Amino acid sequence: MATTSGRRSTMRVFLPAFLLGIGLASASARAEDAATAATPTSGVAPLGAADPHAAAFAKTDFPSANECASCHPRVFWEWATSNHAYASISPMFHKFEQAINNFASGTIGTFCVRCHQQIGTQKGEPREQALWERSPIAREGITCVTCHRVKTQFGKVNGERTVTPGPLSDPMYNAGRGKEYSNVLANAEAFGIDLSGTNPDQTPIHGPVIEFEQISQSQFCVSCHQVAVHPGIKLEVVWEQYRAAPAAKKDIPCQDCHMGAVPGEAKGYEQWPIAVVNGQIVGDPKQKHSNHLFFGPGYPIAHPGLFPFNPRALRWSIQDWLKFDYRSNWGDPDWEAELAKSGRTVDFPAPWQNAQDRIDAAYVISLNLRLLEDKRQSRVEVMENAMRIDGPFFDSPLKTNQELDLHYMVRNVDEGHNLPSGSLGAQPELWFNVVLINPNGERVWESGYVDSAGDVADIHSNDVHDGKIVFDKQLFNLQTKFLTTNLKGTDREMYLPINFDGDQLPHIRPPGVPTTVLNHPPTIRMEGRSLPPLAERAARYRIPAEALKVPGEYRLQSRMRSRAEPIYFMKFVGATTDMEQSINEWMVDLHPASATFTVQP
Repeated sequence: MATTSGRRSTMRVFLPAFLLGIGLASASARAEDAATAATPTSGVAPLGAADPHAAAFAKTDFPSANECASCHPRVFWEWATSNHAYASISPMFHKFEQAINNFASGTIGTFCVRCHQQIGTQKGEPREQALWERSPIAREGITCVTCHRVKTQFGKVNGERTVTPGPLSDPMYNAGRGKEYSNVLANAEAFGIDLSGTNPDQTPIHGPVIEFEQISQSQFCVSCHQVAVHPGIKLEVVWEQYRAAPAAKKDIPCQDCHMGAVPGEAKGYEQWPIAVVNGQIVGDPKQKHSNHLFFGPGYPIAHPGLFPFNPRALRWSIQDWLKFDYRSNWGDPDWEAELAKSGRTVDFPAPWQNAQDRIDAAYVISLNLRLLEDKRQSRVEVMENAMRIDGPFFDSPLKTNQELDLHYMVRNVDEGHNLPSGSLGAQPELWFNVVLINPNGERVWESGYVDSAGDVADIHSNDVHDGKIVFDKQLFNLQTKFLTTNLKGTDREMYLPINFDGDQLPHIRPPGVPTTVLNHPPTIRMEGRSLPPLAERAARYRIPAEALKVPGEYRLQSRMRSRAEPIYFMKFVGATTDMEQSINEWMVDLHPASATFTVQP
């Protein structure tokens, strides 16, 4: 038996590649050095005046994150890689959102974009408007002002909340009172602050900081992380899971685990200055720091020129980036030199016909990939910290030519919500992959295998339908499923919470029955398979006798696999091949383990 909890014995402090690249290996680095290094002229990208969009950003009633970056660089780069920053960029969101509107005959309206593109929606931008036709602030998804310009407490409002419009000079709302703000104003000249709003050589500053208690409470997350579409089916359920969890009883807010020092665990916060203004530290260098990466299992599959949010990338339009082949050698200096030397002609798209432009763009992508690798590490950490896997435990004799029964115990050690949480309804996958290797090094049995597209071998696999692979009847999968009721009363699994059995052109309307009591509309429901907090479940397997013909030492290899979307669903909503490839490339394996045992004749 092996224990494969893999819980970290030391705290890995997440520092974006931006900070790692300038020599800050940990949060223990001297804050003075950090402040000097984190000026707008260092790190991943130049900020502030170097941004050609600065003038446009400055005139908006919804200030851009770019304006915050000059004084809050660490927060900016954490946010820039977060799922909040990704909310509007995500190509899967756009495919998903358009598909569900098409299938529901448009009756869902702005349900999805109210959270993913709240500023754009509040500005009156049409739901179906292309990303490159939207305002720059809409591209930022859940940006700084989406939270720090909210002054009203909201609850379960399905994303219908209001961001207070106003220029940068208007107040900001935060967990504290901004006790250092008056000191900066009193020493504006020393800090290089522009109080008049007319000096482009100085740094602009936001208005007074007003304490808003809810922003540090779990209730602040409810408006987008507990939502139900019109018929009453819940697409986000994490808030209700939290309310029934031990963490809520202990008054541990979401922020302690998702913005703390250790991904997914309430073990305090990192320390960092509240601001660094023109290289000068503001206040206590050991100020409590809330990590704006917002630790979680999600990951991006967008073009790496578009995400993470990098001010350097704004030099090119979204449409330009989509024409840049980042999987090729474009922009590699050696490749470009060889191309120029060879005299070969390559038919580059119009935006990328200049070699130096390609080199500059490739450099931006290389920086973004460093940031994404940090995000990958945090994803593994938050997921591994949330679960424990023990086993294998053998339930029958270890004999050749006999069936072997065994099991693993999978436990959710997280006190906050289910594993997985069930956000995004039936999309996130978490399944157990176990392989048996015989003494000859041959794979003789497996569960949790995937088909040619990358889907598990369940009823949705095209290869299973076509008879190319065998249905995996022992699959251990924690993925939630939508179920719709057929005309005769039986249920079937459905990709989206839309029932086509009674009407091929369904119109989603508010329900005529008390769905809050039923917990789901009459013909649609969610079959939750996730593990509640501190619960455990056995992953049981029966290995056939023909797999155990050879006496000797066998090896069981196991891993939990996490993926944001199943490939069958991506095909269903019209995802591109590159999107499918990316979703598989960024999939992670959790708690990989190997155990050996001896089979006697």
